[in-house]
Amino acid sequence: MGKTSKLFFGFFLLLVIFLTYLEATEPEPVNWTPSYMSDDKIPLGSFVFYESWKNTEKWEFEEIGVPPFEKLSDSLENGTYFFLNNAVNFDPDELDKLLDWVTKGNELFVSARGISQALLDTLHLETKVFIPKNDLSSKPQVNFENSVLKSKTDFQFKNEFSSLFFHQKDSAKIEILGEINIQGDEKSSQPNFARSDFGKGKIYLHNTPEAFGNYFLLTDQNYKYAENILAYINKEKPVFLDNYYKAGKTFYSSPLYILLSDNRLKWAYYFLLSGCVLFIIFEGKRKQRAIPIVNPLKNQSYEYAKTVGNLYLEEKEYGELITKKINLFLEYIRVHYKISTKTIDEEFHTLLAAKSGNSLALGKELFAKMEKISNNTNAGKSEFHELSEAINNFKSHSDGKLRK
Repeated sequence: MGKTSKLFFGFFLLLVIFLTYLEATEPEPVNWTPSYMSDDKIPLGSFVFYESWKNTEKWEFEEIGVPPFEKLSDSLENGTYFFLNNAVNFDPDELDKLLDWVTKGNELFVSARGISQALLDTLHLETKVFIPKNDLSSKPQVNFENSVLKSKTDFQFKNEFSSLFFHQKDSAKIEILGEINIQGDEKSSQPNFARSDFGKGKIYLHNTPEAFGNYFLLTDQNYKYAENILAYINKEKPVFLDNYYKAGKTFYSSPLYILLSDNRLKWAYYFLLSGCVLFIIFEGKRKQRAIPIVNPLKNQSYEYAKTVGNLYLEEKEYGELITKKINLFLEYIRVHYKISTKTIDEEFHTLLAAKSGNSLALGKELFAKMEKISNNTNAGKSEFHELSEAINNFKSHSDGKLRK
């Protein structure tokens, strides 16, 4: 890795560490998800409401985690069925069972922004959105109609959200229990809490579930609003708290959980992961960086010999030239004919004659001449040329044989 690459890698690593630090130290945003779960402590969870209510004396509770249709099919005792959620939508059969249960002298309490349309139609009601005039802030205020429960100052929401209210259709027999307002003017108040007699029982509808959220109840004296709503519920009978219709109910929706819940799918998933890991390991070994082509070194023996020869000719060192010439010829025999030149005997001459294509006599004559000239201490230019000519003559016969 070069110096520039190291600098870029170091800079990238520091950037990742810095971004990780920023992400870790950044304050968590407020979670305004409407949950209304009894164990949720987020602003729109209902931990404060349920804990306060359950710790109140003279109340009997039963938490129900199955659909109302299933619970009512198993015969539910008399009491109040309490629903609190962002939306509560009963299917037709379920609603019929609930209404039959209410007509026997029981109570149904629903606090939700989205209430089953079939239930609203049964009571000849509809919900509408409270639209502020002149683009005013939509921080709702709520209060009661009953003079005993009504507060001198409205219960104020600190957060903004779209407010809903009930609108009565023709022939609606509804008793208004509470109102909502976002204009600050009592004349613009609209009903958000209503009661209707149904058979021997009663139905309570409330479309501002935010009033049961932790944020609202812990602001100022707003907890009194929830207390006053509960004043309408019969304390002499048990309250059935619905845990089925909950926006924040805990269930596993992850595809991975569904995959791992089945033993066969789980092992198939594990085998797939193992196969991917093995593929990465072995495929990564095969596909390495391309090896660059390195051209072989050029043979400079001839140019080197020629240069050395010229130097010796200039210095008149013919004896050295003769020695070099003989050594080069012996190297030639070793390389081209694969014959050892350590011992020059009859076997050597026979093998050389067979491989070079020269006669046995010519080979012996050449080596005799080489020995004679190399032993001549007074050998000069003429002897060098004579030796060179004899060697070249031997090679030419040999090359001719090789070319054939």
